[in-house]
Amino acid sequence: MTHNLFDTLKTLNLSNGQARQFYALPALEAAGLGAIARLPVSIRIVLESVLRNYDEKKITEAHVRQLAGWQPRAQRTHEIPFVVARIVLQDFTGVPLLVDLAAMRSAAQKLGKDPELIEPLVPVDLVVDHSVQVDYYGDREALKHNMEIEFQRNKERYQFIKWGMQAFDTFGVVPPGIGIVHQVNLEYLARGVHQKEGLVYPDTLVGTDSHTTMINGIGVVGWGVGGIEAEAGMLGQPVYFLTPDVVGVNLTGQLREGVTATDLVLTITEMLRKANVVGKFVEFFGEGAASLSLPDRATIANMAPEYGATMGFFPIDDTTIEYFRQTGRTEAEIDAFECYFKAQNLFGMPRQGEIDYSQALILDLNSIVPSLAGPKRPQDRIALQDLKSSFTELFSKPVSENGYGKPADTLAQAFSTRDLAQAEAELCLTPDSNQDEASLPLGSARNVVEMANNHPTPTAAADRPLPQAIELHHGDILIAAITSCTNTSNPAVLIAAGLLAKKAVEKGLTVKRHIKTSLAPGSRVVTEYLTAAGLMPYLEQLGFSLAGYGCTTCIGNSGPLPAVIEETVVKDDLVCAAVLSGNRNFEARIHPNIRANFLASPPLVVAYAIAGSVLKNLTAEPLGQDAAGQPVWLRDIWPSSAEIEAMMKFATQAETFRRLYSDFTRDHPLWNNITAVTGKLYDWPDSTYIAEPPFFENFSLAIDRANTPSEIRHARALALFGDSVTTDHISPAGAIKATSPAGQYLLANGVAKEDFNSYGSRRGNHHVMMRGTFANVRIKNLMIPGSEGGITLYWNNGDRQGTQMSIYDAAMQYLEHGTPTIVLAGKEYGTGSSRDWAAKGTQLLGVRAVIAESYERIHRSNLVGMGVLPLQFKEGESAKSLGIQGDELFDIVGLDNIQPQQEVTLIVHKPDGSKQETKLRCRIDTAIEVDYYHHGGILPYVLRARE
Repeated sequence: MTHNLFDTLKTLNLSNGQARQFYALPALEAAGLGAIARLPVSIRIVLESVLRNYDEKKITEAHVRQLAGWQPRAQRTHEIPFVVARIVLQDFTGVPLLVDLAAMRSAAQKLGKDPELIEPLVPVDLVVDHSVQVDYYGDREALKHNMEIEFQRNKERYQFIKWGMQAFDTFGVVPPGIGIVHQVNLEYLARGVHQKEGLVYPDTLVGTDSHTTMINGIGVVGWGVGGIEAEAGMLGQPVYFLTPDVVGVNLTGQLREGVTATDLVLTITEMLRKANVVGKFVEFFGEGAASLSLPDRATIANMAPEYGATMGFFPIDDTTIEYFRQTGRTEAEIDAFECYFKAQNLFGMPRQGEIDYSQALILDLNSIVPSLAGPKRPQDRIALQDLKSSFTELFSKPVSENGYGKPADTLAQAFSTRDLAQAEAELCLTPDSNQDEASLPLGSARNVVEMANNHPTPTAAADRPLPQAIELHHGDILIAAITSCTNTSNPAVLIAAGLLAKKAVEKGLTVKRHIKTSLAPGSRVVTEYLTAAGLMPYLEQLGFSLAGYGCTTCIGNSGPLPAVIEETVVKDDLVCAAVLSGNRNFEARIHPNIRANFLASPPLVVAYAIAGSVLKNLTAEPLGQDAAGQPVWLRDIWPSSAEIEAMMKFATQAETFRRLYSDFTRDHPLWNNITAVTGKLYDWPDSTYIAEPPFFENFSLAIDRANTPSEIRHARALALFGDSVTTDHISPAGAIKATSPAGQYLLANGVAKEDFNSYGSRRGNHHVMMRGTFANVRIKNLMIPGSEGGITLYWNNGDRQGTQMSIYDAAMQYLEHGTPTIVLAGKEYGTGSSRDWAAKGTQLLGVRAVIAESYERIHRSNLVGMGVLPLQFKEGESAKSLGIQGDELFDIVGLDNIQPQQEVTLIVHKPDGSKQETKLRCRIDTAIEVDYYHHGGILPYVLRARE
């Protein structure tokens, strides 16, 4: 329903002569609400949503006035109710969200409500992109085989997704094999502006992936939230957040010859992490920003989670309009887009002095140098020339200082894999007459027995015997992957990789056979332009064959290495490396046995695959030798800007985008053959993939405030963690071990080990996921010094010594005995992907509160959304400074009348009978979060609110 608060409802005249209505921001300034034109562009777009959705209930006149009066350095106490235009999901986070919606419908029916009241009120798009794994590689049939395995593994999940498509009117699905959610969002889902009932308004969104921020590159306000928050947004609740600071980053100059957008974003990530932009909006401006291509802007926006910002926003200008035209949007859409933003005075890249920012930073693009980042965090940038020396230093540095603690004199030691002849059957080599047999990768390392009935398993070529041994060293590269939305959305770096491959092949360079090489682009458009440009054959010849369209190596779907190689790495404790064009490289994320993981541009990924080791300085040592035995240097094969620009015409064909996005079911028999049940209610068949969650057991529509906890007494520590515990550590991810609680559950339910699949694929089953929470092989519980993995000490009443067991088993014991539990942690708790199961699993394990030194934004919000209390140590205090060991009893008091960010008291009872008290800050940050907490989380709150 429209309104005309402050006389802001105006007429928008489009170029085609049609008239629409819109809520004009300049009218707010005319009404005396503040200097609107000097507000950051991102703030003005949020302000438009607040103004447009004013209803004097959830959004009041006071909300409009508060945001219109935004001051750069004011104290941040007001919350903004932000109603988004749409929501995007990926399948790892989207499936559990759909499970929750189905469960809410089931609960509504049991409570006598109309189940169809549970319906997304804004459009929702789910892109299935997280389920493909690199089982096959280095082969032109790899895509076909990987997708066949994917559909076999995920049949039950895909049946459920298809049920959701027909059950909910506003729920759309982009099937597997189309692309990565963020690139599909950029190239297709985002339409610039929306038009509804004659009203024009800007595209805004939230997504259940932290890298939703990629859409900021085209001037769309949006960021990642947990699935829990997204559900509330889908069901009509505003997304609430504290009024943010906005950091302006003035980009000056231009990128130098040979420097890529990846080098730029790794530098920005390092710079902004140091500037502490966590929880803030970042807005880029200036002549340098205007000079960047749209894909370069999107590359920078994508990695906002890595530099800690809520957004990395670029305003709309002529470059944005041109990108919309090149990617196949209609002229009518483009006209409405351009006319709207010009009418709002939001068009054009701001220059220095035009906008008031909370803080202004400057970066000279001319200062950027070729770089990588790693080996464990994306903000740890390393100049290309320093990678060898940096790895060498870390190799012998103590583990406590982020090193590997190895004797320096073992760095050059060689190790041979054992019994390679025996491995021939499992290595599944596929001959290819167009590739140099001496340099072919080993192909799929998986023993694909389960595929035997579906297609012939590739066998080793008799005329291409394996070598007797492969010599491995510390620093050897075992995975080289061109993957991830960050870079495969950018034609310049993909074309650069193709050109470098072409020159390398022409020089006679090869990639060692044991390096797992793969290409997993963000959309089908990429392979279209690489093929049209004639570059795809050269990438294939170096092993970078198409392995899948989706998130692969960057999210840990790198697939297994040959067993003999993994055995050698584990037995000899080798520190080997992966090089990938991704955005995340946290411990154990890429592959559990590869301990050094470096982010790099696609051309550098190819170069390092050829070099074979991170202990080769590519600026001072040759990559290899040509056919005449002469050294070939990186500079010899690095493509020039002019060479890249000459190929860009193949990547900007609007017709290609229109054709590939017009019909997702055409030539897609795997998807078309998936059958699903119908109806508005899900029938919850027996499945180890999809199960009805327990969130609404014994649920009542009436909230009993008398039972709301006013204190937590005699709690035990379930775990004690240090700094930088990520959602990769907390949330179940990667492979499921047979010996783990989750593996034991699957075996007990008749699932064979080879059919376990990954935790990510089983996110729709809480039995698996709660057993995998805090079970990461690299998580370090400080209650057991020197340990790794999801173990803890269980303390029975009166125990003088704890009993070591899995965190899951201990949690179940505590729940059985009615003992509340807490988790203690250091700085940056919950950094990483916005995995809702990091919070859901925490709640299902019975954790009542988390006490940390600081939190990542999304995870803190998700904890509240699941009814778990996030508390924060005061500045300068920590579990360590308080001498907490994990064997104490804990009381948390002062919860009887929770207010946002109030103080509560922690009482620590030591085993010797002494006790100490300290104050904590309650990180329930807003008034609506208080309501969520009292209701036991967002889902109960929303279900009670639906009428």
